[in-house]
Amino acid sequence: MAVSPVLVIKIVDDSSVGVRARWRDEYVEHHIVLNSVLAYWWANDLPPVVKFLELFESVIKRTINELTPHKTLKLKYEVTSDDDLERASQIEINLIEVEADDIGFKIDGKTLFLNGLRNSSESDDEKTPFNETYNKVIETPDIVLKKYMEMKNK
Repeated sequence: MAVSPVLVIKIVDDSSVGVRARWRDEYVEHHIVLNSVLAYWWANDLPPVVKFLELFESVIKRTINELTPHKTLKLKYEVTSDDDLERASQIEINLIEVEADDIGFKIDGKTLFLNGLRNSSESDDEKTPFNETYNKVIETPDIVLKKYMEMKNK
């Protein structure tokens, strides 16, 4: 029986999101510290949900690359929010599929729910609930892949 790699997504102490990739006896873990990134996004008038999705994809990519360097990462996930992504204050992400160079990952903690992402001083106009499924293919540039391969082979 083949051992599949595992991607674990979890909320840690309501203050950070943990992303861990594990394969056999090896693992790599990174955290997104929510209060730090939210403060930055609010101070710079950036849409927190949009920026969180970008950061979330990037952290998944980096975490898996450090465990098993790969050229192509395929992510399939569904996003549901209380408003369009530019104005949303809460988000639910349901990871459906994660694959690195045709190696499928088992997903533990498929659903991530975050609220209070928008600055409380912003007004609440009429909300338009949002739901969409994303199929992303994220390529690792060759020079970056080479560095991950060097790190892995040390």
